[in-house]
Amino acid sequence: MQHRPLLQHKRDHTKLFLEIARLRNNAILELGLKGYEFHKTPKFVTESGERLTIEPERSIVLPNYTLMEGVLPLLEKSISGFSLVANSESGFRYPTAAIAGDDAPFIKRMRSEYFHKVDEDRSICRPVNLSYGIKSRGKGDNRLEYEVWIPDDNVEQDPLPLLINKYGEDLPKAIREFATAPSFVYGWMGVKRGAFDALYQDKSKLGDIVLCLSLSLDAYNIGARPDLSFSPENESSIATNQAEFEWEVLGYYAPQGAELSQADIWAGINAALEAVSAPLEDAYSSVLIPTENSKTERILETIREQDVDLSEIAELNLQPHEFLQTTSRHRVKGHDASRTVNLLGRLNRLFYQPEFILPSLQELHDVIAKPK
Repeated sequence: MQHRPLLQHKRDHTKLFLEIARLRNNAILELGLKGYEFHKTPKFVTESGERLTIEPERSIVLPNYTLMEGVLPLLEKSISGFSLVANSESGFRYPTAAIAGDDAPFIKRMRSEYFHKVDEDRSICRPVNLSYGIKSRGKGDNRLEYEVWIPDDNVEQDPLPLLINKYGEDLPKAIREFATAPSFVYGWMGVKRGAFDALYQDKSKLGDIVLCLSLSLDAYNIGARPDLSFSPENESSIATNQAEFEWEVLGYYAPQGAELSQADIWAGINAALEAVSAPLEDAYSSVLIPTENSKTERILETIREQDVDLSEIAELNLQPHEFLQTTSRHRVKGHDASRTVNLLGRLNRLFYQPEFILPSLQELHDVIAKPK
């Protein structure tokens, strides 16, 4: 078992991502690239001049996370110019909710992440840090993505002012309007994620640009019902148990003072995505689950397959912030109205239900790093 210091990190996004940035800068220097500066993925400027926030990401879906055994050695062997960022392995456990249905023009979701403190009991996933996001639908190409973190002391806050503040004039009108639409939970997913960073360079295709990739393996369970109650049809509160391997371009390094066009940068981004895609699709073609759906849409798809009626979802009127609470005075047991529902206990079924228990973050990393 390898020592992975970032898996022990406190529940602090800023500290975690500053540490990853330091490790990434060290990796650039070790490649002999002095005088290189980091840049975030730029806005995508359309022909009409509209500036869009795009998520350059791809993924493959598999029946089980164990099928990804040895994927890191595979990528290192198969991709010329691909190098891991040493000690960048991080881990997340989070519940995520689909809060917009099939008829919506975009996907709306809320997610809560929890970083365990050092030596803290890990028998429970206690959600904090609630994020609100809107994405364009589907999974097959680069998608719009707008996301903000809701203040812990005001988790019921209208997210629109936060979106406006973060994205300013780059927030599309359609996204602004969609953010104000009423929301309730259609379904839930519990995810354990093992993540790591890598660099990709190819002089013949990218010139002096070095792309920064974030790759991750997710093991996830999807609830059979929106409120995560027991489903008689499944004899479980969990309907789907699968895995997904994702890779995303988070930014790039370039020499100080380099003048790069949008076309150059986005050509490099897409080249990096394809460089990772090719060996994965070849190695795992026999076990892939074909889908163009995002994980949020897979929640909706699962709920449909369980024959949960939209009227049931509307009647529940579940709000995502309720799952940050142990109980809610508005939720009671169906068979005993004097007893409140333990929402946190239900949420933990997605992670720790014995028949569908999700792996530890350490195990996820051990699987992907195992030599073939």
